Amino acid sequence: MTACVIEDVEDAAPGGAVRRAGFAIAADGSYAARLTLGANEASHEEDGAGAAWFPERWTLDGPEPYAVPLPLDQPEEPDTEVLPLADGRVLIHRRVADRQAFSLLYPTGPVTGELPLGAVECAELSLLPPSPDGTRAYALAPGEHGATVWLVAGGAFGPEPVATVRGRCTGGVWLDGTGRLLALDRELDGVVKAVAVDLERGGEVSPLLQIAEGSNDRLLLADADSGLLLIRSDAPGHDRLGWGVLGSARPVRFPQCLRPADRTVTPFAVQPGQTLMPENCAVALRIDGPAGTWVGTWRPSGRRLHQQAAPEGWLAGTGLWSRDGVLQLPYATGTMPCGVARLEAPRDVPQDVPQDLPPDVRTELTTEPPQPEAADGNGSAPRATRLVRKPVPLQQAPLTGRTAAG
Repeated sequence: MTACVIEDVEDAAPGGAVRRAGFAIAADGSYAARLTLGANEASHEEDGAGAAWFPERWTLDGPEPYAVPLPLDQPEEPDTEVLPLADGRVLIHRRVADRQAFSLLYPTGPVTGELPLGAVECAELSLLPPSPDGTRAYALAPGEHGATVWLVAGGAFGPEPVATVRGRCTGGVWLDGTGRLLALDRELDGVVKAVAVDLERGGEVSPLLQIAEGSNDRLLLADADSGLLLIRSDAPGHDRLGWGVLGSARPVRFPQCLRPADRTVTPFAVQPGQTLMPENCAVALRIDGPAGTWVGTWRPSGRRLHQQAAPEGWLAGTGLWSRDGVLQLPYATGTMPCGVARLEAPRDVPQDVPQDLPPDVRTELTTEPPQPEAADGNGSAPRATRLVRKPVPLQQAPLTGRTAAG
């Protein structure tokens, strides 16, 4: 399974406005879907006024990617959400007054077929990332006293609630390969902690991240094969990107190389297939800085952040890894409306050994010294009071010299 999330991609629209188009990739990497702005065939205007939003499905598991438009009689609203299923159908979520309506779209020759699934009576609701099983789809709806997880596709009788979680919940990351365990970032009493929700046990909630008592600990990505977790927490005193291993006795670590100056680093995909080897997983990151947006790759064992230019038209913050470590980045330009660029993760070599890079590829490295990493992630100047001396469960990962009981 490839850990992929729904991303909001910002594109510059005419007049300087910002348009947001969600791009979602199925958990098995077979299909993707997005809402795109294209020409309205019913209009003959050439100034862009006749453009309309419509769903588009991408096929990614063939020799070459290709897109299939899925327009209906009426254009979609810009806040419409889409999500691909493993069988090629596309779930569409529309807001209709105070109702959230769901349908499945599929190509049927020259037209688009639509299968209505039902609606949920609530003011707010958003789709969760594609389920690992590829057949079901879930959504998260906030409420007065908690959040409700809805099964909106794949059930027997239309949308149905499957879990209610106390507090304000955001995020959404799958922890297993079956779609049973869902991690949510829950806010209670002003503090955010990631929790695990068991959808097959009536929404049973258990703690997942508890790095420090008052810290805000959010889960960004998880890989079911290796157990690698990508975390954002302010436990070190400010927001930092860190990593841990699900179910292990290792502490959370906050590598200094994932904190480059004047840049924001956000992970969006983890290499699958690295069973029991989380340190070897390649992680893809979106890097935003004064010069624009580009791609980063990193492995926990390598202690290096490799930075490379993104392809033109990259749907920033989206992509997936193959099992052999090739990063696939979807992009769309005027001449190539559906493309996938492939990028092999650079090798992690000792710092005193020069890398043999092609002359047309410029790679920037942010490195760390290979010394024991402090619990606050600053793996440089060692400070005895900051080093983790005994591994403890992830749920109790310390930032100072606390040790596990016993």
